[in-house]
Amino acid sequence: MASRYDLIVVGGGTAGLVSAAGAASLGAKVALVERDKLGGDCLHTGCVPTKTLVKSARVAHLINHSEEYGVKTSGYEVDFPAVMDRMARVIRTAGEQDSPDRFRELGVDVFLDEAQFTSPDEVSVDGRRLAFRSAIIATGSHSIVPPIDGLEDVGYLTHVEALRLRRLPSSIIILGSGPIGCEFAQIFARFGSKVTLIDTVPLPLPKEDPEVGEVLRDVLMADGVTFRGGYKAGEARTEGSEKVLVAHNEQGEKIEVRGEEILVAAGRAPTAGSLALETAGVEVQKKGLKVDENLRTTAPNIYAAGDITGKYLFTHVAEYQARAALRNALFPVKTKANHRVVPWTTFTDPEVARVGLTEEQARREYDYVRVYRHPFTGVDRAITDGEAKGFVKVVTGRRGKILGGHIVGPDAGNLIHEIVLAMQENIPIGTLSTTIHVYPTLAQANQRVADNYYRETLFTDRNQKIMKGFFGLRRRFGGR
Repeated sequence: MASRYDLIVVGGGTAGLVSAAGAASLGAKVALVERDKLGGDCLHTGCVPTKTLVKSARVAHLINHSEEYGVKTSGYEVDFPAVMDRMARVIRTAGEQDSPDRFRELGVDVFLDEAQFTSPDEVSVDGRRLAFRSAIIATGSHSIVPPIDGLEDVGYLTHVEALRLRRLPSSIIILGSGPIGCEFAQIFARFGSKVTLIDTVPLPLPKEDPEVGEVLRDVLMADGVTFRGGYKAGEARTEGSEKVLVAHNEQGEKIEVRGEEILVAAGRAPTAGSLALETAGVEVQKKGLKVDENLRTTAPNIYAAGDITGKYLFTHVAEYQARAALRNALFPVKTKANHRVVPWTTFTDPEVARVGLTEEQARREYDYVRVYRHPFTGVDRAITDGEAKGFVKVVTGRRGKILGGHIVGPDAGNLIHEIVLAMQENIPIGTLSTTIHVYPTLAQANQRVADNYYRETLFTDRNQKIMKGFFGLRRRFGGR
């Protein structure tokens, strides 16, 4: 006989944990099924460990450049095993809230095993039948590996294996210049590895505004990364103790890159292969499960949240989707998932943050577009901190409506939220200019870019004629 639940959540990452905890707090009978460890990719092999390494790499970089701040050091050494030990401690600390015992205390039945759908309203877990009224699938995504001749024989790392290293590679080839590839390229370079970053695109972070990619390329190269843009890897082999990756560009030019390790960071795919979703009537597409605006799958009582939807592969989006999917799974009044304003950040140094449209996208979609920029060289706090690389760029439509925001610079991931809020609440860019910002802070970069809009609006030819007429009349009649 099957155990019956109001909600079954399959997948114990961010989306799954938020869904399960939220349902339990509402008094629902909940089962959470996870085949590995609670916490998912973000806790164990994603955000938490990589950002820990980003911090250690930044400390190493700061020490290496301490004389620029008037501080002399007698040298330093990166103790890579100690760095990785710190990362493990951070994971343990951050994961305390994700333990099975805590969720059981919340009233959730936790099953650490594989789940398979046996019908549209039942799953099998280790031979046990779990029946449900509603279900949320939150099984995430995994790294994909492009078809490269010889790569399997040569051997490679994904970000998962890279985070298990105990010895720093003397050299490493990174395939893919998206957020994962760029973050790891800078981390390994600052730790002392010789890094080569390869991609088919001409600039790193190809989904970002090209101006942003240009700045990041220069930053990575300054850190010692060799960037080979416009090359597609087609063959791998071993020569002695080195791995060799052969790549070609569109002109047929061939390069051979050598390294002790190869790290593949070429994209992700939905993790759903072992769930037998066809039995439940859930359609799987190339990028993820097919869901509607309510995050409902093609099965009427089964929803999805997080990377498995294929929409935005970010932890904060997984959390947002989980809350929406939970409401829809438990209550008859449905909530639409609104992805109109979704920010994200790449945690290189300087950081890269974005929300909304690029300039190119905006010009394709709108007939009136204005772009405003301000460099961090014009922000006093960035100058005092010695971190003045980059800029803020805001793309606007009519009446100052913000269509997109792009920041490459210090603390960009925090600074972007002012622009996010403005977009979410339809606040025009001019309001950022008239809002008092603390001096000296990096947030003044947002105000300064908005000042450019304010000046442009104020000093139009028509306004200047009106003001000249006003002051002329005042002088004529003796006004003060």
